[in-house]
This record gives sequence, C-alpha cells and structure tokens, in this order.
Amino acid sequence: MSKPRKSASKASDKVVLLSGGNPQIAKGYGDEPVQAYVAAMPGWKRDIGEFLDRLVTKHVPKVHKAVKWNSPFYGMERDLWFLSFHCFNKYVKLTFFKGSSLQPPPAGLSKYPAVRYFDIREHDEVDEAQLANWIKQAAALPGEKM
Repeated sequence: MSKPRKSASKASDKVVLLSGGNPQIAKGYGDEPVQAYVAAMPGWKRDIGEFLDRLVTKHVPKVHKAVKWNSPFYGMERDLWFLSFHCFNKYVKLTFFKGSSLQPPPAGLSKYPAVRYFDIREHDEVDEAQLANWIKQAAALPGEKM
C-alpha cells in the first residue's frame, strides 16, 4: 500500500519573507494579492498593514490595488499609483509618490524630489487624521506611472 501524498499546496502556501520581513508575493492586480501581502506581514507589521489598507479603502473607496515589487500599491487608475508601503526590519515605510505636493508634506525625503516617505515603527502613535488627510490629498493628484 502506498503512503498518502502530502498536499503540495501546503508547502507552496508558505510565503517567503525577504530582508526586513518583507513578504515575497507574486505580482498581481486587485484586492486579493494585497490581502495576501498583508496577511504575510510578520508580527506587529501585520497590524500596521491592516490599518493602512483599511484607511486607504475607507477614504478612497474606488481605489485600485496591486502588488508590484513585493509591495502593495494603491492608485486611482491601473498602473497610476499614489501610495505604496514596504516592510523593513524596524518600520513599515509608506511612500507617497507625489508627497512633496501634500500639505504638510511628510518629513521623509527621497532622492526623487516629488517622493516623500512616512515611517511607522512598532510603538509609534500615528496621527490617523493626518494620515487620512495625506491619503485623500495623494489620491486627488495625478498618479505615478509604474
């Protein structure tokens, strides 16, 4: 009698975490790959990912979502993005692609003048109203082609 085969899908369901605990999720469009990314975020970072996804969805109901380059992207049209986030060891980095146009602009500077970053660490108190304001402002700007 042969042994029953173990389900191949169980092994393939395991998400690889890249440096900083960033989930390696296949490129894809829609809510499903974004939810897979958020579910695979390790520890306290998952709470931040869930919070960010809920906040964007609440304040930008017609948002388009995708995972590209192992990061969730949010935009008003396919491939025109206003926001992304990415896991690092000690924080989750939000990228506002036209962040220098936001009022007030997020403090994190980039080598690209238009881009601004906002980092969230494990025990940070996040000003939800300010973050929601930035998200709404960013969604109203032309998206960045990627």
